[in-house]
Amino acid sequence: MDYQTPLAKVRGLGSAKAGTGHFWMQRITAITLIPLSLWMVSFTQQLLNATHQDIIIWLSGPLDTTLAVVWVIAAFYHAALGLQVVIEDYVHTEWIKISSIWAMKLTFLFFGLAAIVAIFKISMIG
Repeated sequence: MDYQTPLAKVRGLGSAKAGTGHFWMQRITAITLIPLSLWMVSFTQQLLNATHQDIIIWLSGPLDTTLAVVWVIAAFYHAALGLQVVIEDYVHTEWIKISSIWAMKLTFLFFGLAAIVAIFKISMIG
């Protein structure tokens, strides 16, 4: 049984079969970010009262480095997924929508990679 109109079939419009994956990735990253963000808040509180050397030593541990990298990946990916939905819902001109999504994804990729490089650079010092 086909639920597309003849016009939609000709234009190639209809389900792209990607919405479910997008939905689940948003939920998975949100659930992942709950414990990671609690850890990040704890880290940030320690930053306020620690010396520079203490922070380097703390972030040099393999567990803390790994958690920081996973938090950055999950947070940036989750934010990119959310902004993509906002752009898709509220930008109606197709070329602006596609350009905005690409620009947003490239920006998040750049800043995410920069954050990961910074974490590894700090972890290699200690």
